[in-house]
Amino acid sequence: MEEKIMTLHPAGKKGVNILKRRYDQMAETLLGIVRKHGEITYSEMNDIAEKELDGKFDGKIPWYVVTVKLDLEARGILERIPKTSPHKLRISQ
Repeated sequence: MEEKIMTLHPAGKKGVNILKRRYDQMAETLLGIVRKHGEITYSEMNDIAEKELDGKFDGKIPWYVVTVKLDLEARGILERIPKTSPHKLRISQ
């Protein structure tokens, strides 16, 4: 049986149980994208992740982007930049 992780939500909502290997792959991809760009919109990050993971990820990429992004925000690893529209993300300071 594969290891799972319970994700967190920045608004305190209930997280979801996902396979740890998928979480780790998605988190590594998203953090790499944000580090490379410094600041990035969610839609730009999603588009890049879809291109990078196409054929290499065995799940619905957009769903996992949202889920893991929210978890990384809840853990204080990523943060939304205040007063940006559409909202932008960066590595937490």
